[in-house]
Amino acid sequence: MLNPRKSKTASAPQDTPLPEGPHQSASVKGSSLPRRSRREALQSAAGLVLSAGVFSSVSAAPSSSANDKLKILCVGTANRAAANIDGIESQDIVGLCDVDSNYLSRVSARFPSAKTYADYREMISQEADSADAIVIATADHHHAPASIRAINAGLHCYCEKPLTHTIEEARIIAAAAKKMGVATQMGTQIHAVNNYRRVVEIVQAGVIGDIKEVHVWVGKGWGGGELPEKADPVPESLDWDLWLGPAPKRPYAAGRYHPAQWRRWWDFGQGTLGDMGCHYMDLPFWALDLRHPISCEAEGPEVHPETCPLGLVVRYKFPARGEMPPVDLTWYDGKQTPKTVAGQRVPGSGVMFVGSEGSMFADYSKYKLFPKEKFADFEPPKETIPNSIGHHAEWIQACKEGTPTTCNFDYSGALTESVLLGNVAFRTGKQLDWDGENIQATNCPEADQYLRKEYRQGWEVTA
Repeated sequence: MLNPRKSKTASAPQDTPLPEGPHQSASVKGSSLPRRSRREALQSAAGLVLSAGVFSSVSAAPSSSANDKLKILCVGTANRAAANIDGIESQDIVGLCDVDSNYLSRVSARFPSAKTYADYREMISQEADSADAIVIATADHHHAPASIRAINAGLHCYCEKPLTHTIEEARIIAAAAKKMGVATQMGTQIHAVNNYRRVVEIVQAGVIGDIKEVHVWVGKGWGGGELPEKADPVPESLDWDLWLGPAPKRPYAAGRYHPAQWRRWWDFGQGTLGDMGCHYMDLPFWALDLRHPISCEAEGPEVHPETCPLGLVVRYKFPARGEMPPVDLTWYDGKQTPKTVAGQRVPGSGVMFVGSEGSMFADYSKYKLFPKEKFADFEPPKETIPNSIGHHAEWIQACKEGTPTTCNFDYSGALTESVLLGNVAFRTGKQLDWDGENIQATNCPEADQYLRKEYRQGWEVTA
């Protein structure tokens, strides 16, 4: 991948769908060429192939050559970040960054040749010319500041869900990735499981007819709480100012933010919807080819200025797509999670597609068709979506060879925008007429304050 500061090479198109999902492309495949020249040659070759529209519906085998290892930077080293490091450990991890030195030292012992940093801005600035890619797994408010700096430095980018903390950030990040032609993947790992593929095939084969209604629910509750009454001493291992990063300054409070509670707070997370929406709404987005809703409204408890709700219902309306009819999608979480959906008793989390010829429940690992009697002898349609080589493996291969990823930032950016719009509707208390193209609630100017945000100096996210 070319560094944009040293080249004007055109980027490859990224918004053409493939049977196995949306795609992304770029190339930094290894060879005996000097590092910069091999990047240039292979990026150009990948761009020519992709621009010509030459695609394959069959997943390619993962690269195995030791000489093909990517040089990867990691932002975040514990919790979800640790799982991502496990997913890419076959490559060459050359940089590690964490604001908590205890976390950083533990992972550094595992990768002793990797350089260590507390500030990802410094790591990207110093390492981008020699690195190929970056993996970002931080609190949500750092996703966009880290991603935009990495993408603009020419690094392929893997970022945890939700892709960003605001809707405007998601649009900026997706546009930057397209412009730079980097390989991207959002960390919705469940997208790679076989069950999701089989559900998409069933829906798209018309087994349950035209689908005009979808219900999505998750029985989790990230929210609630009040501002701490007093400040606590900052642990010696934690750089609290760097942890806050783009967010407004506030005192440290033990056990209230770092490491596990930040999702409850608007300044750092987006509650249960932000945590789980990209996992569960991903399935209807994929199966029904959804992108931007035209309307969104939400209900829940009284809006708290600091913390997210413990139970939320969000109602989205999506327009017709080609021959597919308009769709009403309803999200439920926490205390609002339903016990029955479409006449069926349901578990704590899942998706229910309601069609003109029947209904289908699905979760991460299984699906069921209703009415049971009608589908007693059901035989699944022919498999048309190739099984994934693995969520991290897809991205690694895309970085090297320009092959597709199924959760690239074009697809996952639009998904993130829709997910986050539910919280915008909740915080305004109004039904929003949504103009997705222009990122605007046409009937609600007060929504603007939740679509974008101010950053502390030095942490800006700009196109």
